[in-house]
Amino acid sequence: MEKQQTIKTLNKFLEGIYMGVHSYEHFIKKLEHSSLQESFISIQKDQKDHAALISERIQHLGGTPVTSEGLIGKAEGAIGNLFERNHTDEEIIKHAIKGENIYGIRMSEELVRGKLDEESLGLVHKILDKDREHVDFLKSLLHS
Repeated sequence: MEKQQTIKTLNKFLEGIYMGVHSYEHFIKKLEHSSLQESFISIQKDQKDHAALISERIQHLGGTPVTSEGLIGKAEGAIGNLFERNHTDEEIIKHAIKGENIYGIRMSEELVRGKLDEESLGLVHKILDKDREHVDFLKSLLHS
């Protein structure tokens, strides 16, 4: 696998992680119950840890990691805030599940397919497995 392609793909993946970190920041501010806020803070911490792991891998490969969600991610966030309204905690949880499933997992799987070396792919799969755990946890919050 060509190293520059791997670095470029990992940086795109990293931008997605930063989008997640910022999404959870927004969710945490909007949640009404402190126990839910604590759960979302814990998930956000995992995402920050994932960003650090990917950043380290990019540096190990000789690249420079991005430090934000990129221009497209910022634009999507700004557009989302334009149409902001108050949401219930249940709606926020459902939105987080959708974000984790579609953006966090599915799009990431498509992004990295065939574009990473074995070690980088293994790291990404560990992160996506943790994201799947987040989805399961968030779903359990809806049923409690």
